[in-house]
Amino acid sequence: MPSAAHVSPPLTDAEERPVGCTNFKLRQLTRRVTQHYDHHLAAVGLRSTQYSLLSHVDLLGPLAPGELARRMDMDASTLSRNLQPLVAAGWLLVEGGADARSRVVILTDAGRDLRRRAKRHWKAAQEALNRQLEPATVVALHRLLDEGLAAFHATDAG
Repeated sequence: MPSAAHVSPPLTDAEERPVGCTNFKLRQLTRRVTQHYDHHLAAVGLRSTQYSLLSHVDLLGPLAPGELARRMDMDASTLSRNLQPLVAAGWLLVEGGADARSRVVILTDAGRDLRRRAKRHWKAAQEALNRQLEPATVVALHRLLDEGLAAFHATDAG
């Protein structure tokens, strides 16, 4: 149960009320945005989820799968499933870590090169999305998404 600090006051009759299913609306937008990025990244044979994984490992350095999943807000089984084709293609390695029970995800030279080439296509997708939605809308969307994620993280921590 959320703490009193996270409970919104009741809406008055004059205030706007959410209409429809938030999950459905977010999934609709997410599908369209994913299709948009996937279209651009197809030129280098990647999907947006794969580009995101390569980017996270590149930017964060070698790291444990659990830490990568946490940083990407993804559950471990989803991460494992998404890593498999990248490992099979030789773009990532999953090797033993500091002890026999740990593992670490490493970006290969081929993965780094692919990410570098894909970044141009990702940037084109981002710029096209900004033009289509207009920069102010994208900034507002990012703010709302960050606020929503922060609210979930606060609930998870409490």
